[in-house]
Amino acid sequence: MTHPPDPPHGQCDASLPHLRPLVPADGDQVAKVYRDAVLSQATTLYSPEQVRAWAAHGAADHGPFREPLLRGFGLVSCGGAGGGEVEAFGLLDPPDRLALLYCRGRSARQGRATALLGALEAHARSQGYRRLRTEASQLSRPLLERKGWQVEAEETAFYAGVAFQRWRMIKELT
Repeated sequence: MTHPPDPPHGQCDASLPHLRPLVPADGDQVAKVYRDAVLSQATTLYSPEQVRAWAAHGAADHGPFREPLLRGFGLVSCGGAGGGEVEAFGLLDPPDRLALLYCRGRSARQGRATALLGALEAHARSQGYRRLRTEASQLSRPLLERKGWQVEAEETAFYAGVAFQRWRMIKELT
């Protein structure tokens, strides 16, 4: 996949308020958003052991998203409380799968995840995809359900040997 040139730090595409394409140079900021999201928001839904395992999962060299960042299509929401920093991000990888959707705790409940999700769905639709799929955490499932996603099945995933309940979900892109 060809990525657009890196935008000036902290600048967003004016046609998408606070959104811009995710580029490989965002890797360090994306890793920080991932860790912050888990540590600041998962503590009410997950055990301390689960939170530690999940946060550590993304720590080493951009963790689970190093390769997806290079091959997938992503967007970031920047600015706001952190100035020009990345505050939230979402990634499709492969193009019919919502692979990642995370937001810093300080920027939660500002509509960033909703905007990212809508823009990623629109992108998939414009590429000819009729359905998106994902594996949703307890954190993301409520948002996805509000936005028309449906649960297909419950499953168990493991990070660092620790079990996590999650849901395979789909959304028809009509």
